[in-house]
Order: sequence, then structure tokens, then C-alpha cells
Amino acid sequence: MWFDPLCPWAWITSRWVLEVEQVRDVDVRFHVMSLAVLNEGRELPEEYQELMRTAWGPVRLCVAVGQKHGQDAVRALYTALGTRIHLGKEDRGPELYAAALTDAGLDPALAAAADSTEYDEALRASHEAGMRPVGADVGTPVIHAPGPDGTPVAFFGPVVTPCPKGEAAGRLWDGVLLVAGTPGFYELKRSREVDPSFD
Repeated sequence: MWFDPLCPWAWITSRWVLEVEQVRDVDVRFHVMSLAVLNEGRELPEEYQELMRTAWGPVRLCVAVGQKHGQDAVRALYTALGTRIHLGKEDRGPELYAAALTDAGLDPALAAAADSTEYDEALRASHEAGMRPVGADVGTPVIHAPGPDGTPVAFFGPVVTPCPKGEAAGRLWDGVLLVAGTPGFYELKRSREVDPSFD
């Protein structure tokens, strides 16, 4: 799964795939995509432009942690960030990043990575790896699921609220595998009428 910690829909999807791990033979790997990278050069409302200026910190932090501590640490940090950002409604910034790192059992001094361009090349590479197979006209979440020959098939979504639990999560995953195994399947969509629910 490719995520940007700012996206509430990605957060719900991430909790869903963790549920899927409990009921299906699935090993979830979390990777960073960046809404700031995705929206570079686009005409955006001023409010959204400001959000994109502040979006670099959390993804840089996740990439830095991945490079220094590996995949499990990215998972733990994303959980800590999402819990504080989406459930706790905390303001993003150095204090939140240091607290999330501590929650994840990591050195809070790594929070400095949020303001460093040192990890931007790796960030862009992760973003590209996630987005290239699905296309640039989508956002986050993005998942790569196994296709019929084992080659990954990429999708935007699923966008769902609230998070399905237990066997309901497994059935949704079964549906993802079903459409991933259908050659030429591209899209299934309806308008969202509710805000994200973190229940």
C-alpha cells in the first residue's frame, strides 16, 4: 500500500489492510507516495497549496525511517502518525513528529528529517514506484494486488468508511483480487456522500 500520512482515506484503507492480514494470507508492506509531489505544478486553491507546502514533512520522515530502520518501522511510524493526525487531530509539526517517533519506539531526533531535502530523491522514487502502474490521475490510497499471473495490478482505493473489520475486511480483499484478476478491468466508482469515519 502507498500512503501519504495526511490523507484520511488512506488512513482508513491502511487500517483495512491490517484487518485483512488477520483473516487472509496477506503480508502488507507500506510505502510512501506524496500528495505534494503528485500536485507539483498543478493549479490548486490557495488553501490546498498551503496544505501541500506542509505535506513534505511527514513523508520525508517516513522515508528516513524506512532507510534507517526498515519496513516494520515504517508501519509503526505510520500507525503513530495516523493516530495523532487523524484520531487525535493534532497539528503537524516537530512536536507531533517527535511524539510519533517515540510512540513507534524510534529516536525522536529523527524528526529533523521532516525539514531536510536529504530524502527527497528516495521519496520521489517511492512515489513513482507506487503511482506509475496506476496512473497520475489518482491520489492516495494506492494498493498493488496480485493479478492472475502474480504480476501486481495497481488500484486507487479502496476508498471506504468506516473500516471493514474481520471477515468483512477479508471479503472486500477477495473482491479486490477478483477485479485484479479480470483483464481490462479499470474502474468502479460512486460519489462519496459522507466524511471519513475512524470508528
